[in-house]
Amino acid sequence: MNKFKRILLKVGGESMLGDREYGIDPQAALEVAGKIKAIHDLGAQVAVIIGGGNIFRGLAGSKNGIDRATADYMGMLATVMNGMALADALEKSDVECRLFSALRMEQVAEFFVRGRAIKHLERGRVVIISAGTGVPYVTTDTGASLHGLELHCDVLMKATKVNGVYEADPMKDPKARRYKTLTYQDAILMEGVEIMDTAALAMCQENNLPVMVFKLFDENNLTKAVKGEDIGTYVANGVKTELA
Repeated sequence: MNKFKRILLKVGGESMLGDREYGIDPQAALEVAGKIKAIHDLGAQVAVIIGGGNIFRGLAGSKNGIDRATADYMGMLATVMNGMALADALEKSDVECRLFSALRMEQVAEFFVRGRAIKHLERGRVVIISAGTGVPYVTTDTGASLHGLELHCDVLMKATKVNGVYEADPMKDPKARRYKTLTYQDAILMEGVEIMDTAALAMCQENNLPVMVFKLFDENNLTKAVKGEDIGTYVANGVKTELA
């Protein structure tokens, strides 16, 4: 039985890379689609926010001399490209979906309207939301928190490269232990703990939206997360900070 009925899944653009250093690998897109199909088939209502780091990062572009607002818009366009690739992969996997964009580009995606997105979720369609919030100076993490709240999602699931939040970098320290649960206060204040940007975490804390952090491509982690099994790290109000 699923613990969470409606989820907001935040997927990094790097998940679309496959073995490439840049761009979109169609096979990687199909793998991501397969993970989403598995929880869709369990009856979960799924909204997806996808990043654009495999194509262009707005913050990196601004550091290299591009105007910050311009760079952020370029990053939004990168997420639309990833959204189109993921939508194509989902349709090929026999999962009905709708691609939304927070920027107007009706030829490739529906303009995001909250009520319309909720109706698609209620009708069993996967909803992909691209272009972040449609405004610069805001990360896709903040966009995920915002959309998770306005779509009345039960949880925000952030798929990463590691299986949860650790007390130290597990890539550098193999003895580092995973946090099973984290309070929002600790998630925001602890040094070396990077989950989402502070604005995104504060928004989730204030509005009581829990966050799960886990490794997307580790076995059936996404399915286990939807069922509420002990994988990754659960960040929420009303929990204690505990190591696994």
